[in-house]
Amino acid sequence: MGPEWAALWVAWVLAGGSPGPATLSIAGTSMNTGRRAGLIFALGILFGSASWGLAAAAGLSALMLANAWVFEVLRYCGAGYLLFLAAKSLRSALTPNARLSQRAYGGTAWQIFSKGALIHLTNPKAILSWASIYSLVLPAGSAPAEVFGLFAFLYSGSILIFVGYAFLFSTPGVVAGYMRMKRGFELVFAGFFGFASLKILTARLDG
Repeated sequence: MGPEWAALWVAWVLAGGSPGPATLSIAGTSMNTGRRAGLIFALGILFGSASWGLAAAAGLSALMLANAWVFEVLRYCGAGYLLFLAAKSLRSALTPNARLSQRAYGGTAWQIFSKGALIHLTNPKAILSWASIYSLVLPAGSAPAEVFGLFAFLYSGSILIFVGYAFLFSTPGVVAGYMRMKRGFELVFAGFFGFASLKILTARLDG
């Protein structure tokens, strides 16, 4: 694996770790309900992520093999979504005294898992994130093995970030440290999303 793929994996982890329904819910559940509940909730989130990632991989694989122009449309839709995320991150970074809001989930293990899965299955950010990264990295005409291989490669980063959130936010002192560095993180996210959008918009479609 070359440095470009390593950079892609790190960027995916950074994007996945940005504040959103999944990460904030894992953090809230871990802080207020405990590490076990946070881990179970994270597994539910991962189930939802895998569902969207595999669905996007299957759909985009078929599209890229049959209709290059549809893939081109998806590229520009993905670029627009990344620009939206860049603006959102930049606004958060420039907002003084921004607070970290989180919600805790409880119940039986199955209830906690189901709530986590439902949050990610109903979150448009999940499917758009997978579609955007596929269209950014893979050229039109990529074989199914390449598409699903990219899914497995990136999904390992999703496991790290979501399970990591459950461990970190059930540890005293982590939240305060995160809030101190939150503005810097948001600036990094804004730069990454903006660069990724620009790369999609300026890339040439082969074929």
